[in-house]
Formats: sequence, structure tokens, C-alpha cells
Amino acid sequence: MPIFDAREVLPWIPGSNVSDTLIGGIHFNKTALDYWNYTLYSNGTLSNGSSCILTFAPYTPALVHPNGSFVNVTWCYHPVNAIGTRAGVGIGFAVAFGLTLIPLLVALNKHGSIYLPVEKRFFPIGRRWQWYWGLFVCAAAIISLLTNVDVDRYYLPELPIILNVFFWYLLQMGTMALVWEAVRHWGSWMERQFIDPNPFMLPQDDRRGQFEFWLPLVFYLFLWLNFFMIVPRSWTPIELQRYPEQTIEKAIPSTQDPRMKLGAFFFVVCFMIILVSLWHSIKHYCPHNRGIFNRGLGLIRFTPPRFMLILPLTAAMIAYQILITFDFDASLVKIHPNILAMYLGGYAPSLLILWVNSIWGFASPNEDRALQAQRRARGEEINRELGFSRKPAWWRPNEGNERMRDRIARNVREIGGGRATAKTFAERNAARAAQTPRSGMAPRMVIPVGQSVYGGKSDRRRTERVTNAAAALLFPGTSISVDRVAELMQDGPVTQPPPPYKDAAARGRDGERPGSMGRSNSTGTTNSVSGPPQQVKSMLEI
Repeated sequence: MPIFDAREVLPWIPGSNVSDTLIGGIHFNKTALDYWNYTLYSNGTLSNGSSCILTFAPYTPALVHPNGSFVNVTWCYHPVNAIGTRAGVGIGFAVAFGLTLIPLLVALNKHGSIYLPVEKRFFPIGRRWQWYWGLFVCAAAIISLLTNVDVDRYYLPELPIILNVFFWYLLQMGTMALVWEAVRHWGSWMERQFIDPNPFMLPQDDRRGQFEFWLPLVFYLFLWLNFFMIVPRSWTPIELQRYPEQTIEKAIPSTQDPRMKLGAFFFVVCFMIILVSLWHSIKHYCPHNRGIFNRGLGLIRFTPPRFMLILPLTAAMIAYQILITFDFDASLVKIHPNILAMYLGGYAPSLLILWVNSIWGFASPNEDRALQAQRRARGEEINRELGFSRKPAWWRPNEGNERMRDRIARNVREIGGGRATAKTFAERNAARAAQTPRSGMAPRMVIPVGQSVYGGKSDRRRTERVTNAAAALLFPGTSISVDRVAELMQDGPVTQPPPPYKDAAARGRDGERPGSMGRSNSTGTTNSVSGPPQQVKSMLEI
């Protein structure tokens, strides 16, 4: 049940009679107010523990009914105040975060695109996580900043201040995850470039690989502990800032309890893990330096400029979260905090981190494209070492500029095909038929081949028509299929043709059974030995 406390309880102002009282210059039934346990407070509110209404002009109710309901009532949790400094600055930051969404989406599309086959060792989603977290940070920041409008306008603090603080903590966690993914993925990208010439240079099951496997799990464990210490709790005490005593007794202890301090400590552990990941990547994938002093210089020299800006901003963000667990005046949990400390420590670091990451996303190429360029450079270097020089494009213009379609057409012209092949086949068969005399055939008649050629678009149908035309020239007056023509055109010996058919009566007289077609079951070989030899004949004379 909501609590509607105020600084001081005011007595009823006497009215025209005993059961009458004046509130804001308007007469009310005092008996009904007492019956429903209404109390008048010095902050201009009238409350009975379950409902609260405003009593000052121009929000004074017009009438109270015997059942305790009011006419023309304005509740205490209503935006009646003007927008203050907190909301005005918050709107400006919200616009800045909203505009940051555009470069983040462009960078996600640019760096998330794939131009090389996906490798099991390097998943494409690994390069996208930092942009996903950036979008999450923008969304949480916009919600948190826009609720500042209702924080300023509500007469008594309620839900808006809770939403403001809740999404701000999510903003902090998302920013920490963004920085981690940026540093972790940079190490993964360095590893990918390191092993691209030789994938078997670094095994995955060695001490280095196991360290890179467990380190992300440890980071997200402590990030989850930060979330667990802050989010699963009662947020109602934050809105209990309706007068100074209540703020001291309710609001401040809830924002400075041990759980809040422990959550800030877990943020420090996450930051240390990020630094360890950066050191690990430089140690294994960058040139080594000897000596402690030279190693320290190498650590600074090989750290990307982007991280030289992001890491101090992350440290400033963590420092502010630690600060608000000790100083309530600088905390955004307070209704009227120190605006400069609130926005410089609470929102500016996250916004600057997003801008630095977005600028880097515009300036840097896609990783697959960069890897392709490195492979081309290595190939050219190897060619120079071997003394091999590639010929320019104009060296073989026909081969270099010829399309695949032109190559296929050139090959077809060389081996024959289409209309030209069919026409050549018909002319060749016609010439052979004209040069080879055959007995028992009708006089050859020359027919122009072009008149028999099929004029449609089907090559298969055109070939069949030409072949049929050639068969008609070879065998006039008959209808022979294409397959039969191909069989007849073959040369070589054939067996003796079967004997002519005999009628049933003749077969009966010769002692053969009807239907045997001159065949006998005798195994004698007299006829085959004493008979004349067989003469080989051509199939064309049958």
C-alpha cells in the first residue's frame, strides 16, 4: 500500500458549523473526512493512506461525498509541475543517444557482413556483439533519460524515479559488456590474422586457448553478480523522498546498503578482467619485447588508440557508481541531485564510448575484406620471391575478356552442332548416296537440302528432320526410322537371311509341324557340311 507521508500534519480549519471545514477556501464535510480517515498535510495534500489528492489552487476539489469520493479531484501523483533542469538536460542527452543509433546500425551492417567462408574457430556473431550491446545501451539510456521529465513534473515522486534509476543501472551494465566485447574481439581479430598464413600454428587446446575459453565466462559471471546485487530488490524506498526525514530514513539507506557497494566492487573486477584480456592479446599476437621497461612500453604502443580512450571513460563510469554508494547528493537517485555530477559521471562516459566505437567502425574496414587484402599481399610477395610475374590483362585480350558464353559457342563451332551440324550431316549422306550405286533401287532424285531443313527453334527437332530427309534420299518410297537408318549405314558381314516362309500345306507335305517356321530338332550336321558355303551379302541388297 502506498505511503503518503508529509512533513507536518495540519489541523482542520473551522467552517460555518461543527461538521464543516475549509480547505483551500472551499467548504467540505468534516464528518465525511473524519469517517474516511483523511488527514491534511503541510505540503498541500490530503491523504488517508490509500489515496492522495492535491488541495491547493487550482487543483482544490469541489466537493466530497458521504462515501469519501471527491468531485474534480487531482491526484498527488500527477504531472503538475514544470520541466526542470534535470529533465531539460536529460532530453538533450536522449537526443544524442538517439542519433547514435544510426552509426551503430551502419557499423553493424558493415562489420557484420560475411565475405569469406565461416570458420568454426571464429564465429561471425563474435564481431557483432559489441554493436548489439551498443544498441542495448542506447535503448536503456533513452528510456532512463526520458523518464526524467516525469520525475520533475510529478508533484510527489513515484514510478518515474524508479524507472529512471532501474534503466540507468542497465545502461551501466550494457556499457561494461560493450567495452569487454570490443577488447575481446580485438584479441580474436589479432589471432585470426596471426594464424591465417598457417592455421596449425597455434592449437586450440593449449594453455593459451584454455585461458581464452574461460576468461569470457569469468567476466560475465561477475557482470551477472553485479546485476544480481542491484536489480532483484525492492525499489519502493527510492520513491520515498516526500520530505527530508523520510529521505534520510528510507531512500538513502536503500541506495547505500552493502549490496550496492558490493555490486560496484564487482564492476571493478570486470574492469580488471578487461585489462587482463588486453594484456593477453598483446602478449601472444604482437611482437615481443625484452625487459620489464620495454614490455611496458610495448603494452602501451600496441594498445589501439580506441582503447586508450575507451578504458579511461570506463574507469570514470565505475568511479561514479562507487561514488553514489557514499554520496547521496551526487546520486541520480535523488529527486533534485547535483546535475553536473549526475550527467558527467552517469551518462557522458557511456555516450562518449559509443561515439568512439562508432567513429572506429566508420574508419576501419570489414575484417573479411582486410583479410583478403592481406592474402593478396602475401601472394604477391611470394611471387616476387619466386621470380614469377603475372602477365597484365592486355597480354591475352581474347582469353582475358572472353566470357564463358563465348567460350562455349566457340567450342560448339569447332566440334559442330546445331543447324550447321545437321546441314553438314545431310549433305554428307546425300553425297555418299549419290556416289555409291546400289542395285535394285529406284533412280536417285536430288532434292535441295535447304528445302527440307526444319525452320523452328528446337535443335532436336531440326536434327530429326534433316536425318529423315537424308533417309528419304537413300531409300525413296519407304518410311524408315532414324534408328533403322543408322543401323543400315553400318558396314560389315551379316548372317544368311532366314529361308522364305511356306504355307501350311507345304509344311505338312514336307513332314514339318505347322508353326515350326522351317525349324527342326534334329542334331544332324550333314546338310551343313555337304551344302554349299554361305555367301556374305550386304544388308542393303535385302
